[in-house]
Amino acid sequence: AFPYTPIANPQWMFPDWSFGIRHDDMQRTVNEARAEGAEIVVVLSHNGMDVDIKLAQITRGIDVILGGHTHDAVPAPMEVRDPDGNVCLVANGGSNGKFLGVMDLDFRNGRIQGYQYRLLPIFANLIDADPEMASYIDNMRNQTVTYDGQTFNMAERLSEELAVTEDLLYRRGNFNGTFDQLICDALMEQIDAEIAFSPGFRWGTSVLPGSPITFEHVMDQTGLTYPAVTRNGMTGEMIKFILEDIGDNLF
Repeated sequence: AFPYTPIANPQWMFPDWSFGIRHDDMQRTVNEARAEGAEIVVVLSHNGMDVDIKLAQITRGIDVILGGHTHDAVPAPMEVRDPDGNVCLVANGGSNGKFLGVMDLDFRNGRIQGYQYRLLPIFANLIDADPEMASYIDNMRNQTVTYDGQTFNMAERLSEELAVTEDLLYRRGNFNGTFDQLICDALMEQIDAEIAFSPGFRWGTSVLPGSPITFEHVMDQTGLTYPAVTRNGMTGEMIKFILEDIGDNLF
């Protein structure tokens, strides 16, 4: 779990959980794996790219960290030196099934001699869907449900066309994306606000220029566990505190 979960999410959602990078625990785990005969140690992480890099710098004996959370599509692993000067390869493979990260290791004489890494794009339209899973998804989507006092067919609602985009809509990068801007512009217009904040998730599908924006595209970007929108009065000091807190959380 992301070590800064209490900063990035509402505390009431996990009142009895504690978080942290806990590199001492990681070091013990690596040492135990080595003692049991592991010749290569690969960490599967949900810390985010920046924390993965830091963890590689302060922990001895990790060869590879393959991570997630920040959804970075890293074209080549970062070679990070641990406290003993050994290289740890750190990579993230993006999000939404857009890529498959493939790492081949040349392991000889008790150590990694070399590696090859490829961030392979996934062309979903060239891959035949699994019939059983495709049927399951279609049946799940094609249901009539009642939500928030409205009864509707999910598949029909998701395919509803709301507008046509003139520009490429995307949500990636650590600062903002065009879909982020569209969401914030809509918030300011709908609730008559002077400033709007939206979490920079760096995920979701992209919408090409000239394409319809469907209800499903909006759900791609906003279907969260806590999607409430509030309108508040804020001082400049509070806005500065929020932005600095976000920056501290992200970097």
